[in-house]
Amino acid sequence: MKINVLFLLLFSLAAQSLRAQATPPIIPLPGSYQEVTGSFLLDSKTTVYINDPSFSDEALFLQKILFDMKRLPLSIQSQPGSRSISLLKENRAGNNKEGYSLKMSPKGVTLSAGDKEGIFRGITSLLHLISASEDNSISCWNIEDAPRYEWRGFMLDESRHFFGKEKVKQLLDWMAFYKLNRFHWHLTDDPGWRIEIKKYPLLGYIGGIGNHSDSDAAPQFYTQEEIREIVQYAAERKIVVISEIDMPGHARAANRAYPQFSGGGSERYPEFTFDPGNEGTYQYLTDILKEVNVLFPSEMIHLGGDEVHFGNEAWNHNEGIKTLMAKHNLKDLPQVEKYFMVRMADSLFAMNNKILAWDEMADISLPSEKTLIFWWRHDQPAQLEKALEKDYKVVLCPRIPYYFDFVQDSTHAVGRRWSGDFADLKKAYSFTPEKWVKGSRLEQVVGMQANLWTEVIATPARFEFMTFPRITALSEAAWGQNNDYDDYLERLKLQIPLYEKEDLYFFNPFNVSQTPEPKR
Repeated sequence: MKINVLFLLLFSLAAQSLRAQATPPIIPLPGSYQEVTGSFLLDSKTTVYINDPSFSDEALFLQKILFDMKRLPLSIQSQPGSRSISLLKENRAGNNKEGYSLKMSPKGVTLSAGDKEGIFRGITSLLHLISASEDNSISCWNIEDAPRYEWRGFMLDESRHFFGKEKVKQLLDWMAFYKLNRFHWHLTDDPGWRIEIKKYPLLGYIGGIGNHSDSDAAPQFYTQEEIREIVQYAAERKIVVISEIDMPGHARAANRAYPQFSGGGSERYPEFTFDPGNEGTYQYLTDILKEVNVLFPSEMIHLGGDEVHFGNEAWNHNEGIKTLMAKHNLKDLPQVEKYFMVRMADSLFAMNNKILAWDEMADISLPSEKTLIFWWRHDQPAQLEKALEKDYKVVLCPRIPYYFDFVQDSTHAVGRRWSGDFADLKKAYSFTPEKWVKGSRLEQVVGMQANLWTEVIATPARFEFMTFPRITALSEAAWGQNNDYDDYLERLKLQIPLYEKEDLYFFNPFNVSQTPEPKR
């Protein structure tokens, strides 16, 4: 689904469900808003005006969207007309690049921001308002808006099941629509390696064989050309793409391709790790990260670092690791793990990249300004506290409510639970960092993220069912306006016809029998 199609559908569908709204029909809800008297008529006489050429791409985006939606050939002008949509570059207080102002009257629409990101977010809000109009007469609102959090993320695991370029682009369209701005791409894990590495081609051709459902499935991975295409597609929608190359655990797919760098595993998790006792391992992984760095301009790479103890039993019998431990006075395997991660972090720092890692890595000492920790274990708040005490910035993505492979309704049978608990829509909407982080430490929370792990998600239908509409709840919480669940539900109702028209297999919280839970 291309984003222009998405907005076109909104035009034709949202008005059918519109009811009297006390709040603007926008997800996520803006920070402040006021409905004003009158309406703005959008027609062939409307023009798009920009006061700064740096907003040309955003003006072209708006021009194309409105032509596709309304067949209105609006021109872009260097002077405002009698009834213009004006995109204005203005200095704004603070440093929030995504903040914007929207002011509407029957005489015109003025959208102002200090940066391209803000203008794009404002255009999205304007298109929401246009979509809620029954005709070309648009109810007028004045809006002042900016996100609370700079990191509003969605992670997709394509190691366990591979969905392909078009599905990823569709996800990026929806992320942009709901103002999410970080796409965390989990490309390597035990079932499959999903990114081409030129220096080590067997990672794709051998490591890419299989998935969580079928270990013998034909190899699937993204070429570097496809990676660049997707990264550019995301950038056009003001989304930063972050790759994850998991280490030192979750390495079985890579070890199938290049077993000389395997650190072995355990009976349950064979060939699970890279080998910290083999000096060649560090150069091998650094070479991989150098190619990844070229493909992803985000200046940050996620190195995983989770669950290493699941499969590092073989380290106890590894002569190279024994030598390493003696040389560096490492007392146990956790210290070996820390040594490994510090060395790989140094490789990233040499590339001017930050290291991102799961919350297990709060145990190691790294430069706080170059480290971002993802707290995922909601049952271990001590790990979050440890990360904060080390002055690390943190992204909150706890299993409950932001692991979207967890079931979302008590009637659902396929998916994960935690001691019977699950990740329903209300929990995803209502999540606030204040429950876990206090006082000045809140400044270290850069945002939140949902993670779509795919052990039990093998089909597009299930992908959609587990994502929609929970992605909207994440959007509201991460934008920072999640304090009225009933109002959110009213705005969510406007999305349902859109999902139906787009033929998404979504979970309908208003009619749970409409879309039975799909199997894996």
